[in-house]
Amino acid sequence: MNTQTDNGLLQAYEFLKIGDPARAKPLLEDRLEDDLENGEILFSIRCVNFWIDQIAQMHSIISPFDRGERLMLSWKHFITDIAGKDGARYERSMYAVRKGIFSLALENFKPQMEDHHPMKKADAYRKAGLCYKELGEYETALECLSEANSLLESTIMITDSAAVLAEMADCYALCGQDNYAKVLFREAFFIGAAKVDLVFLSSELIVRLIDIVKQKGYSKEELQEWIPVYGVLYGVLNIKRQLRAQEVGKLKQAIYTLENELKDPAGDPQILIPRLINHYFWLIDHYVTVNDDRSKINETLLKIKLLDENVYNQYTL
Repeated sequence: MNTQTDNGLLQAYEFLKIGDPARAKPLLEDRLEDDLENGEILFSIRCVNFWIDQIAQMHSIISPFDRGERLMLSWKHFITDIAGKDGARYERSMYAVRKGIFSLALENFKPQMEDHHPMKKADAYRKAGLCYKELGEYETALECLSEANSLLESTIMITDSAAVLAEMADCYALCGQDNYAKVLFREAFFIGAAKVDLVFLSSELIVRLIDIVKQKGYSKEELQEWIPVYGVLYGVLNIKRQLRAQEVGKLKQAIYTLENELKDPAGDPQILIPRLINHYFWLIDHYVTVNDDRSKINETLLKIKLLDENVYNQYTL
């Protein structure tokens, strides 16, 4: 890459960093004329064309929060369908796009952080925390996510905290605090695996686990339910905590409900089996922690064996 081409790219990236792909486009096209086969320029133009259209559509949305939400949805589409595997190859371009889009999204989420409605406020703090995480400001991200979690704990929508806890865990992992990350990831996938948005998790700790489970052929909601199971089997989610008496009662009730749902012909075993196995893991951990009767552990192990013998064999090795 010659100096003129590189300087043109850098100028284009500065516009991308402030969320202005329209001004970046002519600079990139000008540089492409001098270097027609430059992969980085071609990738950057692909990114720019996508975001020019998305940002133009966003301007027709009245609510700032909804504009931020639209950007987040567009990012998920961008990562999976537009950038794809090329995103890892062209880090400078991806960094510039990420900085611009999440800075724009953050500005649109901030007004609702002053809302008096706990759920709306929690949602805004969660989305702001996610933006700060993507921008590399992990301490600020954790402050926002902690506030979101506190607000959710005061409501009945406790399963909504699964996404918040997962993003907090991701922050801790990105900061090198793996023990905190493991506890929170385990908690998040237990509370509500389906609520965890895998697209926005980027730490090596969780990404490698997700890849392992994908390689086993699982996808979509089924994938999310199996992640905590394999997290235990492969020793990734190996930091545990002692349950409170009230939590033990809720765990046993949840297991009873899941067992009945699995017996129901209308139940979905692809979702219910991994979810139930994960609940059994938590119950066994509780029995071990309080040094309960070994017969209770054996009874639970037998239930796991009947659901999935391969999981049982790996778990009892």
